[in-house]
Amino acid sequence: MENINLPITGICSFAKYPICTDLDTLDADIAVLGVPYDQGAAWYGGQRLAPRAVRNISTAYARGETGFYDPEEDAYLLAAPIRVVDCGDADMLHGDREYCFSSIEDSVRRILKRGATPAVIGGDHSISIPVARALSELGETINIVQFDAHLDFAMSRGPQKYGNGSPIRRMSEMPHIGNIVQIGMRGLGSSSRQDWTDARNANTVITAKDFHRMGIQNVLEQIPSGKTFITFDIDAYDISLMPATAAPSPGGLLYDETCELLSGICAKAEVIGFDLVETAPSYDTPATTGCRLAALTMLHIMGQMTKKTLE
Repeated sequence: MENINLPITGICSFAKYPICTDLDTLDADIAVLGVPYDQGAAWYGGQRLAPRAVRNISTAYARGETGFYDPEEDAYLLAAPIRVVDCGDADMLHGDREYCFSSIEDSVRRILKRGATPAVIGGDHSISIPVARALSELGETINIVQFDAHLDFAMSRGPQKYGNGSPIRRMSEMPHIGNIVQIGMRGLGSSSRQDWTDARNANTVITAKDFHRMGIQNVLEQIPSGKTFITFDIDAYDISLMPATAAPSPGGLLYDETCELLSGICAKAEVIGFDLVETAPSYDTPATTGCRLAALTMLHIMGQMTKKTLE
């Protein structure tokens, strides 16, 4: 008798993809990696719980080798021969940031060495610092596209240089990081005036109001071609869509327009990986609206960045 493989059954990997327990033997196009870390959170925590929660709801979208049919494009996404595996979580040691960051960086480097594309589930946004460090493994300049309600360009918060308010600043200091495009910033408290001045002088900053005024095609013109890493803070979405985050904000991006922009980025640039951060399941609705949105966003990026392979 053939198993029906309903979402509620089986092992709870991301979208029920096969599991890889040894990164040194990894053989896949996309490698999902969880990072249950929230020691960089400056406000509410709980982001460490996201990898498990997002995996749990993602099983509702398990399609295996058949992939996902997109009726608007009349195409299948993430279908064979695309291979996706779930590599579990980077090892963590609570209270030891250096150990955790070293573990994250090492895990991503090993994924890249095996020729796979990392799809990282955070965790607070500080995890993007060791993830970005690992991108030097590619030996090329990597551009960054950030989706976020907040600038994340603080030099530090007191003595804290490696918290979730500073990942883009830390990336900008890395010699292998090229152009940085920041999209979706808005609201009060996103950063100091000096941080905004520094970011606007160094990067391309497109606030949420800019985004809605410019339109998707004009925003895409600001995206560089070449190898690109997407760092997606889930609070880029409007508060009406995304309750499950520590710092939700009104005036944000909507799902359809975000997916259209992500599709355009994946078509224009060579996306070599992404992370999705700041989901905090403790603040989610009973219907897990936020974790569901996080899982769908990941699947959309994965499908779009491998689309060229299937064409």
